[in-house]
Amino acid sequence: MPIVKALELARESDLDLVEVAPTARPPVAKLMDYGKFKYESAMKAREARRNQAHTVIKEIKLRPKIDPHDYETKKGHVVRFLKAGDKVKVTIMFRGREQSRPELGFRLLQRLADDVADLGFVESRPKQDGRNMIMVIGPHKKKAEAKAEAKAERAADRERARGED
Repeated sequence: MPIVKALELARESDLDLVEVAPTARPPVAKLMDYGKFKYESAMKAREARRNQAHTVIKEIKLRPKIDPHDYETKKGHVVRFLKAGDKVKVTIMFRGREQSRPELGFRLLQRLADDVADLGFVESRPKQDGRNMIMVIGPHKKKAEAKAEAKAERAADRERARGED
């Protein structure tokens, strides 16, 4: 329909001619209230921002000569973060002579990656960065999935608690 005719129709019906899809061929325009159109598009954008998953990177710092119990504790933190759907940046801090033995840090990072392989995957391989060696582990599950699963698990726990009473 020609633009002139569309504008005439808009004036007659006391509405605005709003171009909805300018990139389409031919461009798409609708007869509507422009204020309402702006409000609805702002609400859609706001809703999209709210539903957007926020990527959080948690960091765990280790030393090459870590005690077995301390390692298990740190591994527990990594497991908790991955279950929550967060990425984990694992940093090995080298001091003094330890800097001449980066293979110790590499082996420790490999061991940690193998221990949490069922929950996450190595997103960036271990790499030396000055006095530190860094590796990033990403979760297999997305943040939203992990949140929904945790919510369902809490509900199931509440049901079990009610059944025992």
